[in-house]
Amino acid sequence: MIPNTIERAVLVNASRELVWSVLSEPAFLGRWFGNGEPVKIDLRPGGLLVFDHGIHGVIPARIQTVEPPNILSWRWPQGAAGEESDNSNATLVEFTLTENDSTGGTQLTMVESGFAHLGLPADEVPDRQRANSRNWPDKLDQLRADCEQTTA
Repeated sequence: MIPNTIERAVLVNASRELVWSVLSEPAFLGRWFGNGEPVKIDLRPGGLLVFDHGIHGVIPARIQTVEPPNILSWRWPQGAAGEESDNSNATLVEFTLTENDSTGGTQLTMVESGFAHLGLPADEVPDRQRANSRNWPDKLDQLRADCEQTTA
């Protein structure tokens, strides 16, 4: 059975507003999640988000939820690079930011869901889930580093 979700959480020594900026602004988002170049993003539900993942190609995603500075989500395709997301080929990535009262920082939780319902060839789904599961810790560590090295 393929796990349907990946969940990761990191504690960031920065305000929610700063974490939100690093999570959603084109230059920051391209640095921690793309190839270093600013991403193209229309930050509204239904808006297009385009990542350049270098060797993995250009990946278009659709923004689902924008609730600054608390929740950002997008749906992105798990098939071929450049493919638009739809109900059969995409997972949902949702970031939730909450204040951590004990540290004064921000708890960032990322949940990627929908692997069990992908309409990709059966042998590709577990590979995609494993690859994404392995890659999220590094991406979130980079996001945390960008937050903690950036001044408000």
